Amino acid sequence: MTPGELRDLLETRQVAIYFGAVLLGALAGALLPGAEALEPAINPALAFMLFVTFLQVPLAALGQALRDLRFLAALLSVNFLVVPLLVAALIQFAPDDPLIRLGVLIVLLCPCIDYVVTFAHLGRADARLLLASTPALLIAQMLLLPLYLAAFLGEAAAGLVHPGPFIHAFLWLIALPLALAILCQLWAARSRAGARAAAALGLLPVPATALVLLIVIAAVLPQLGAAIPAALSVLPLYIAFAVIAPVAGWLVARAARLDAPGGRAVAFSTGTRNSLVVLPLALAVPGAMPVLPAIIVTQTLVELLFELLYVRTIAQMGRGAAHGA
Repeated sequence: MTPGELRDLLETRQVAIYFGAVLLGALAGALLPGAEALEPAINPALAFMLFVTFLQVPLAALGQALRDLRFLAALLSVNFLVVPLLVAALIQFAPDDPLIRLGVLIVLLCPCIDYVVTFAHLGRADARLLLASTPALLIAQMLLLPLYLAAFLGEAAAGLVHPGPFIHAFLWLIALPLALAILCQLWAARSRAGARAAAALGLLPVPATALVLLIVIAAVLPQLGAAIPAALSVLPLYIAFAVIAPVAGWLVARAARLDAPGGRAVAFSTGTRNSLVVLPLALAVPGAMPVLPAIIVTQTLVELLFELLYVRTIAQMGRGAAHGA
C-alpha cells in the first residue's frame, strides 16, 4: 500500500477510528487506576495534532481562494454572520451557567478547517475550493472569537477568559504549531527531504486526532461527575445546530448563485465545527476540567454521527438544478 493509499484509507475510515478511540479512552478511564494522570499529556497531544493538521492546510493556496470571491464571500458570511445569529438563538436554551455557555460558544462559533474537507469530498462537494479557503477560515475565527465571546457573555466572559492563559494557549498550542507547519511547507517546497518529511507527516492527522480523543476521554472520565448533566443539557442544542446549520449554508450558497458542488461545500462548512482545534483555548479557562472538555467532546461525537448523514443528504442537494456560476 502506498502512502497516498494509506492516507486515503485513514481519511475514509476516520469516523470509525475516532469512535474506536473514544471507546478505548472510556475503557481506560473506567478501568485503569489513576487514568486522570493523563491530563498533562492533553496539551502536548493537542499541539502535535494541530501541527500535522495545519500542515495539511495549503497556506500557499490562500490566493487561489481569494480569487473566487463569490464562494469566499458566501463561506465567510454564513460562518461569521449567519451562524452567530443561529448560535445566539440556540444559546437562549442553554443552562444559565457561564462556563457551560462558554463551552457551547467556543465550539459552535468556529468552523472546521480539517476533516470537513474529507467529508465534503465524500459528499460530492467542491472540496478543493473548501481546502483552499481553510486559511481564511482559521484567521477569521481566531480574530473574531474573542469579540463574539465578549458580545455573548459580557462581564461573564471577562471573569472566565483571562487574557494571560488564553494568550499563552493560543501562542503555544495554535500559533507555534501553525508557524512550524508553515516552515515545514516551505521546506517541502524547496527540498526533496522536506517533501518526504511532509508526506510522512501527512499520514498522521487522523491517528493524532484519535490519540487526542483517547487521552481526553481517559483523563476526563474519572473526574466527570457534574460534567455529565452539563454535557447532556447541551446535547439538544448540538443536534438542533447540526440539523439547521447546513440548510442555512445551502440557502446562502443559493443566494450567492454558487454551483451545486460549491453550495455543498458551504453547507458542509456551516455544519462542521472546529472542536478539537479550539480545545486548547477552552482548557486555558480556569476551572475548565472536566466540564469544558466534556461539553466540547460531546459536540464532536454528535457532529461525527451527523457527518455520516451529511455525506448522503448534502450530496443530493442541487442534483438536477442549475445554478449560475
